Amino acid sequence: MGSDGGNIVNFSSFRKISREEKKRAEKKRKDEQAAANRVRFGRTGAEKKTGKLERERQRKDHDGKRREDANEDGDTSS
Repeated sequence: MGSDGGNIVNFSSFRKISREEKKRAEKKRKDEQAAANRVRFGRTGAEKKTGKLERERQRKDHDGKRREDANEDGDTSS
């Protein structure tokens, strides 16, 4: 009546493997969705943040070079 291990089912091992496979499949699905969203919506969050900071820097630089004697229309002849 010796058991060669072929007829015994180890449920704890099965659950662990099943859980890991489920996590792997979910992660793969999320990665695929994220890739599709990047293509669909364009720039990443980091790119948007960089662009916003760059626009702000350019605006400040432009404001710093504005002439003091210019009126609202940009006309220097008063």
